[in-house]
Amino acid sequence: MTHDHDLVLRPTEAQISAALNPPPGRNGGDLVVETLAGLGATTVFGLPGQHALGMFDALRRSSLRYIGLRVENNAGFAADAYGRITGEAAPLLLSTGPGALTSLAALQEAASASAPVLAISSQIPTAGLGGGRHGYLHELPDQSASFRGVVKSVHTVRSQSQIPSAIAEAWRSALTAPHGPVWVEIPQDVLLAETSLPVVTAPDATPEELVPRVELTAVAADLLSRAERPAIIAGGGVVRSDASGKLLQLAEALQAPVVTTFGGKGAFPWEHPLSLQSWLEDRHTTDFLEDADVLLVVGSGLGELSSNYHTFKPRGRVIQIEADLGKLESNHPALGIHADARLALQALLETVEERTDSAAPDRVRDVLSRVAARIASQELTLEQDVLSSVRRALPAGSPSFWDMTILAYWAWSAFDPRGANTMHSAQGAGGLGYGFPAALGAAAADPSRPVLAVSGDGGALYSIAELATARQYDLPVTWLIVDDGGYGILREYMTDAFGEPTATELTRPDYVALAESFGVPGVLTSAETLEADLSKALASPGPSVVVLPAVLRMFAPTHLD
Repeated sequence: MTHDHDLVLRPTEAQISAALNPPPGRNGGDLVVETLAGLGATTVFGLPGQHALGMFDALRRSSLRYIGLRVENNAGFAADAYGRITGEAAPLLLSTGPGALTSLAALQEAASASAPVLAISSQIPTAGLGGGRHGYLHELPDQSASFRGVVKSVHTVRSQSQIPSAIAEAWRSALTAPHGPVWVEIPQDVLLAETSLPVVTAPDATPEELVPRVELTAVAADLLSRAERPAIIAGGGVVRSDASGKLLQLAEALQAPVVTTFGGKGAFPWEHPLSLQSWLEDRHTTDFLEDADVLLVVGSGLGELSSNYHTFKPRGRVIQIEADLGKLESNHPALGIHADARLALQALLETVEERTDSAAPDRVRDVLSRVAARIASQELTLEQDVLSSVRRALPAGSPSFWDMTILAYWAWSAFDPRGANTMHSAQGAGGLGYGFPAALGAAAADPSRPVLAVSGDGGALYSIAELATARQYDLPVTWLIVDDGGYGILREYMTDAFGEPTATELTRPDYVALAESFGVPGVLTSAETLEADLSKALASPGPSVVVLPAVLRMFAPTHLD
């Protein structure tokens, strides 16, 4: 009997001829780039190093586009954003030891945000592996051990024939829910050695689907259908799985108010009558969610930022849909459904009974009005005006990338992203320096629209070297730097806790002059001229820098009450 898959695996005469007569001058690095191209990659990020030169030399013989950044961590942030925007696994090429280790903070952010990054690093020569002290340049006793607690999976290669399968397996891992960064390492001699292996064409790396258990979704649908006060918390898993449309359908069928986490910004329309927006750091929102008799949590582990710093104590039944098994019921007892958000929401849509609740929009408006009144009482006009100016200047549909800075903390709660998968920040791991290099990665993914990056002056200095990258590749990124002369949020934290700050004040450069020294246009703006200056910069081709000298304040927290 002949099966369909037997026919698929039977090579053509042309394939046989190509396999028997591979082109000369190829090495292990060619197997790497051929595998990536065969998997569908078109763009790679990275930074060359001595042990990785075999991979970088092979780029000359491939169709892959290379975007080289100046610091490995920034290259990781760029790959992270490329993965978030495209939904593809973003290849990140790194060298051994210091080069590899410098990417760790970026890979931690990718892991926290479920961004698919395929990091491929070189290793010392095979003869030096095994934990000895051979004295090779960049030698570590066990390089992969440094990454095991950060990435989803680690894949080691010790011979050329292992390269295609290892990379394909890593690709599948990165794109299986929950998405995330993966690690592949290949010794220098394996990359450099000439190869007679056939050209890699199209390896199979189809991601596995994480399907919900039917009996669990049946129970969840029954609970939601019979609820009197249902509510929904939508997290980053909704965005990563492209499930925003299904979330909207379910919320409307149930007449359930929806709040999005900071990682889930844009998962639900901001101005929808059922939208509680993103005011998770507000006690009025927390009280509302606690009062829900059935609370559906989709794509969130209800961690620190999503639970008003763990002050959230739900009184009703919790249903939690989460692709990361370790997050199920990690903070609250729940009906835990281990599944991809899109597949689980589809299952609920097929079984839930529609509810009618004409009062739900009124309850939403009441909460939002209470939140607005609380913010208005704190005399934070400058902060609100600055954020409004940014929103008006940024074209709808253009993505924005926010560093860990006070304006970003405002944006988490108060910024309308105007679309799913358009607003991103480093709130997963909380490291500095994310905004600008991430925006470069997004611009590489889609150069047809302008991209906004927002940093404080402290975070800006982490990635200032990437102005050269922006200029070299002429990427359409406008970088807004809010210059308050220090680490602004830490200044506030220390003043509140100890009466005065320490180690928070910074000597900084003239950012406009510095940008112009890279050939990047820069402008010094004010709160009054920000909208016009930012609009002009975003409308201009190529990179630009807008500097806003301003000391912004945070709104008062509610979790300390």
